[in-house]
Amino acid sequence: MTLGFDLDLDDVRRVVDLALAEDLRYGPDATTAATVPADAVAVAEITPRASGVLAGLPAARAVFDAVLGGEYEVLSERRDGERAVPGEPALVLRGPVRGLLTAERTALNLVCHLSGVATATSAWVEAIAGTGAQVRDSRKTLPGLRLLEKYAVRCGGGANHRMGLGDAVLIKDNHVLAAGSVRAAMAAVRAHAPHLPCEVEVDGLDQLDEAVAEGAELVLLDNFTPEQCAEAVRRAGGVPLEASGGLTLPVARAYAETGVRYLAVGGLTHSAPALDLGLDLR
Repeated sequence: MTLGFDLDLDDVRRVVDLALAEDLRYGPDATTAATVPADAVAVAEITPRASGVLAGLPAARAVFDAVLGGEYEVLSERRDGERAVPGEPALVLRGPVRGLLTAERTALNLVCHLSGVATATSAWVEAIAGTGAQVRDSRKTLPGLRLLEKYAVRCGGGANHRMGLGDAVLIKDNHVLAAGSVRAAMAAVRAHAPHLPCEVEVDGLDQLDEAVAEGAELVLLDNFTPEQCAEAVRRAGGVPLEASGGLTLPVARAYAETGVRYLAVGGLTHSAPALDLGLDLR
């Protein structure tokens, strides 16, 4: 089952179950049990305190589902991919206070992190708008959160690279070293997994020429300058190229304008700062 930008609900539940087990492994919420009457009911608002792009609201809802079951109601909810406006609630719930507070930190951890990924992605998308290039992620994700983080990249307008090691081939420098050459590595991949899309990483124009001559479907340019990327585009004869390594937001447009198809940005997932959202009762 999927939600929003093809968010896998089963994966969300797996992450939520693990996160709640981590928070509750030493026992129930002692502070809340001591201070909040068992019959207390309130409205809880999850509200952005900074501008950005929302992502992970269904994950936050899944936390409240796990803690409260059907004992709460949603009064209002924004959609993932929409702009986060400071002071405008993204999710408003009414339910038992004990459950709301038990779920609070886990729900916020997810929605703040994922909204941070979406917000970072959106900044890159805006930086290269109109160039025809796309920004996309990598496998540099937090363990256990890959599907959610890649979902957040999509919420921010970015594209996904491969989801794991088995859904696409990426021949990197160590594979070339092990096989003996770009040509040998590509031949081995075609013999072993002819059904998978294949991308080849190169670190110089000579390797690019070899990869193109061997019929590469996509070539990753590792640590090329914008000038080298432009030359690579001219030499590739229409083979799509991906720039990777050393990319920063201030130079994003310079790379995108060279004609490469993709900018690979691992920082979308491994370095995105959390977007500040908070939960307040009223």
